[in-house]
Amino acid sequence: MSPNIKIINDIITQNSILLKYLINNSKFKIKFKKFKKFKKFKTILIIGMGGSILGAKAIYDFLKHKTKKNFIFIDNLDENYLKSIKKNNNLSKSLFIIISKSGNTIETISNTYFFKSFLKSKNTIILTENKNSFLRNLAKEKKFNFLEHKKFIGGRYSVLSEVGMLPAYLMGFKVENFKKNLGKFIYNKKIILSSANLINKLKIKSAKILVFFNYVPELNNFLYWSQQLFAESLGKNKKGFIPVISNAPKDHHSLLQLYLDGPKDKVFYIVSSSKQGNLKTKSDFFNDNVQYLSKKKYNDIKNSQKNAFLRVLKNKKIPFREINIQKFNEDTIGKLFLQFIMETIFLGKLINVNPFDQPAVEEVKMLTRKFLVSKKF
Repeated sequence: MSPNIKIINDIITQNSILLKYLINNSKFKIKFKKFKKFKKFKTILIIGMGGSILGAKAIYDFLKHKTKKNFIFIDNLDENYLKSIKKNNNLSKSLFIIISKSGNTIETISNTYFFKSFLKSKNTIILTENKNSFLRNLAKEKKFNFLEHKKFIGGRYSVLSEVGMLPAYLMGFKVENFKKNLGKFIYNKKIILSSANLINKLKIKSAKILVFFNYVPELNNFLYWSQQLFAESLGKNKKGFIPVISNAPKDHHSLLQLYLDGPKDKVFYIVSSSKQGNLKTKSDFFNDNVQYLSKKKYNDIKNSQKNAFLRVLKNKKIPFREINIQKFNEDTIGKLFLQFIMETIFLGKLINVNPFDQPAVEEVKMLTRKFLVSKKF
């Protein structure tokens, strides 16, 4: 057994409580029964920050073609955006889901205040830890619906828990479809070897930057979720990898020169898809100089660009891996979530950092509260 595979097996054993909870099906089926009445809402607003909301955004974007629900995500203090939501939606007939592990997240509480006149017991769910906090106490006081955020699950690892699965359930998806193959997936040797090969590339090349080079627009928010997962879990003690998101083919015309001829401190995740779209060019538009574009599907054009990029990466000996999406369904996104969670914990072990804390973030939060109290803005 190679050292890397042994490390992965050790990680599965050492984090068995977390991983078993994330891949479990039956608990969520029972818990979500009481929320079935909320499926009638067509517009659903989720208020949260970071790991409390990024996973649900990723699920919605990836599976939007399978739901008729309108989900609105509020994860910033953008006054114009907040006002536009209030102006353009019938909020008295909308559902609000407010998510914060601590129950005291400043932005989440502030945005909850903005919508306070629309929050009723019949249309509000608060998901937080069952402890003394602003949101837990608000749920009790206003008799809002409450769902517990498990203490042993950090926000950025919570997408396969209640935090991501309740929104997915209310989008109209079956939770079991995200999780039905995850038990086998954890021990899949092909996946483990893929992860181990990635780690070897990072070690050999002393890479500092992970570039997510994305040809699949439906995965943009998944990559923002991944960016937080990698950055917040691994960036500490002067160690870590900087996760950068690039969207293709747009960034062929802006960042490609740097990526290919700049510092050799990067590993690339090439995110692609085998899905074929319907958009296709016709022959009567193109002259002889660009006749190669005639009768081509847009996906064929994009795949040609991707293959050219991969060829040059290979020629220049720049390390990369390709993640190719075959099916746009719950099973696929569930496996992607779990694979990236496993790899993050694996990388933490490799560089000897704790992937479950975020001390520098806590320092900024503490000082923010201090400035607000002292009125030194």
